Amino acid sequence: MKGFEIKNAYQDDIPALALLLGRLFRMEKDFNASVKAQERGLALVLASPQAVLKTAWYDQRLIGMASGQLVVSTSEGAPSAWIEDVIVEDEFRGQGVGSLLLGSLEAWAAEKGATRLQLVADLDNARALKFYKGRGWKPTNLTVVKKKL
Repeated sequence: MKGFEIKNAYQDDIPALALLLGRLFRMEKDFNASVKAQERGLALVLASPQAVLKTAWYDQRLIGMASGQLVVSTSEGAPSAWIEDVIVEDEFRGQGVGSLLLGSLEAWAAEKGATRLQLVADLDNARALKFYKGRGWKPTNLTVVKKKL
């Protein structure tokens, strides 16, 4: 993990982050890659006091990202953090970058009083599911449903 740096994202990072999201969303059947939509979404995350966007860097090159957003969990009686947009450039996978990103989000969530982390992962992405399992994430009996407005 030597040489990797995790930082909070800034407005200037949005174009490069949108490209990373495009790669992620092309892998997942439930999402569409749209640079403009991703740029708007990233700007909303950065503007929210209840959210954080972490970036991973190597030699001044953006190589990964992950975001966290707080919601109120009535089952926990406390904030819970939704983790989204976890992606690391292919050539840097398996080197601990994803773990650093998740660790930084876990620390942020704990600092905000969250008692649980949760995320959704594509059921066809065996590599991601194995990654999360190896870091203590557990599957649930819940499923995700959506409806467009």
